[in-house]
Parts: sequence; C-alpha cells; structure tokens
Amino acid sequence: MLYFDAAATTLEKPEAVGRAMLQACREMTSPGRGGHSAARLAEETAFTCRTEAGALFGAAPEQVIFTANATHALNIAINTLVHPGSRVVVSGYEHNAVMRPLYAIPGVQITIASAPLFAPQETVAAFEQALTQGADAVIVNHVSNVFGAIQPVDEIAALCRRYGVPLVVDASQSAGFLPIELNGLGAAFVAMPGHKGLYGPQGTGLLLCGIPGKPLLFGGTGSASLERGMPESLPDRLEAGTHNMPGIAGLLEGIRFVRKTGIRRIAEHERAVIRRMVKRLALQERIRLFAADDLRRQGGVLSFTVEGMDSERVASALARHGVAVRAGLHCAPLAHQTAGTLPDGTVRISVSAFSTVPNADRLCGILWQILHENVTD
Repeated sequence: MLYFDAAATTLEKPEAVGRAMLQACREMTSPGRGGHSAARLAEETAFTCRTEAGALFGAAPEQVIFTANATHALNIAINTLVHPGSRVVVSGYEHNAVMRPLYAIPGVQITIASAPLFAPQETVAAFEQALTQGADAVIVNHVSNVFGAIQPVDEIAALCRRYGVPLVVDASQSAGFLPIELNGLGAAFVAMPGHKGLYGPQGTGLLLCGIPGKPLLFGGTGSASLERGMPESLPDRLEAGTHNMPGIAGLLEGIRFVRKTGIRRIAEHERAVIRRMVKRLALQERIRLFAADDLRRQGGVLSFTVEGMDSERVASALARHGVAVRAGLHCAPLAHQTAGTLPDGTVRISVSAFSTVPNADRLCGILWQILHENVTD
C-alpha cells in the first residue's frame, strides 16, 4: 500500500511504539493503584511520558493530561470555557470536534473569523475584528486538516492576551510538525491526538492545560479518595478511571521519536514530499490544487479536486490501485463552506516522516492513469 492518509492516522510508526505497547500489556497495571512493581512501572512510564511531552510543548509535566483522542481533549477545553449564551470566535476552517461541542451548548453565539486560504494577515485581521465585538473564548486550529493551511496562532494568541480572552488551540495537525509552546502562547488549552504527528497508537491524546479545567468524567483517580469531588490539582482532576497504559507507553516512544528526529527536520521532509506532488499535479489541467505559494504556510496536507470526477470516486479509484488517501468533507464542512468546495469536498493527500518522494511520484503516475481512463463523466 502507498499510504498517504497520515492526517487521519499515521499508519507507519517507529518500531519502538509497538514494542512498548506489548511490554505494557505484559508488565504494567495502573499508576497510583498499588505499591507493587507493575503499578510502579506504570506510574514511572506515565510520568516519563508527561515529562517528554512537556519538554516538547513547553509545559510542566502536571499540565499534560492524557485523553482518549483530540476530540476528548477539545470537549474538556470547550466545556470548561463555554457556557449557555457564551460568545465564541472560531476560524473558518474548524473541525467538527470543535463545532459539534459548541452546537451542543444552548445559546452559544459563534462568530466565524473567515479569511481566504493561506492568508495569515487577513486571518489576523478577521480575528481582531471579531474580538472587538467581545468574546468569551477563541478556538482555532493550528493547521487545517483539509487544506494544510497554517493559521497564524502566535498572532492570534497575542490578540487574545490583549483582549483578555482565553484561547484554545486545536493542534491535531501541527503537533510533531510545528513548534508549540503552551506557556509561551499563554493558551488556556492546547489539544492534540497521539496517533497522528506524534506517532503514537490510536486511542491516545493529550490536553495541555494552562488553567485547571472542568472535569468531563468523575471517578477514581488513585488519590484523595476521601473527597467527594474530583481533586483540584492536575493531572488527577481531569483523569478519572484506569489509564490506557499500552497507549501511553506507545505514545511515549512516539514522542521520543519526534524529539530525537527533530520537529524542524520532520517538517522539512514532509514539505519536500508535498512540494514534489505540487509540482507534478500542477501539470494536469483537470486538477485544481489547494496549495500555498509559499509552502512554509502549509503543513503536510494537500487537497485537490478533479474536473469531471467526484472526489470520492477519485479516492476509490486510487484505493483499487493500492493508494490510501481520503476524500469527501473530512469531518470539517465549515472548512469546505469557507473554501467553496461543497458539496463534494476534496481528495486529501497527507504525509508523514515515513512518506517518500519516490512513493509520491508513484501516486502521481497512478493518478495520471486514472484520469486517462476517465476522460469525462
């Protein structure tokens, strides 16, 4: 398989990830649930993972919360900051992991700071205009999961600090690809999955907390058992129940891989693969590419549409030739509404540290064959 769907999940991972998960299954129980060696090893592994993640993302270990995924993390953040009647500012490219929790809270007023793709100055201006009208929270993705457009998060964070508005950053497509500093940004929360750019297993995620947060789940934490409420201190306040230790052990090795390889090196590699595909795909007249003139404004995601072919049909044809991409709305209809790609969405190619230029060339060659076979509908 030629795997180009890393924005959904990085299928290709460091070998150490699987080994660590197997070891956890055999040798670890739950942190804080006993003084025996299996519980102690779990506690040490969980703390080491928090420490490594904190070093990567500019946070203290206790500010690193384990979640099931980025959606879980975003729900904690949103339910902490947003209440019935709250005013929230979002970008025009947010995922349903942001929009659906907002829609679920009665009376929330959502302002969309809409701007064209790959236009950071216009984006900052749109957020500033929205903030002058008042807001209780700002939520923005760091990189669009559909188009790979990098949002000017540093500038948006500065605006939030100036206007005294808490900021939530969805780092689902940027963690492991772009530098992120929780405390440097002054963000209330930064949410991310473990199974994408951090090369951990599915079922893992992180929430970096600049403020304590409101629990979504209530139950045992292995601490303060006499208290009727959840502990006030992090991380226990937001981590009720048994930890996913195989997932955390695997995530630890994924984070170690990212730190050892280096975020800058990973970004340069992914951009080299994307740059190659942009150059090749731009030669085909039937293809409409969504790419930045300067790839420093774009992550490892490249979307396109094909004249005369539905996006799902293109992806299905690629799948029959052993190429894995994703097509459709990518759980982000707002992004497609903003970019004008409704109702069919786009075909999305997304890369990782394990993607290669030769495989990118093979993908383009297969796509040429498909387009030749499907001259028109």
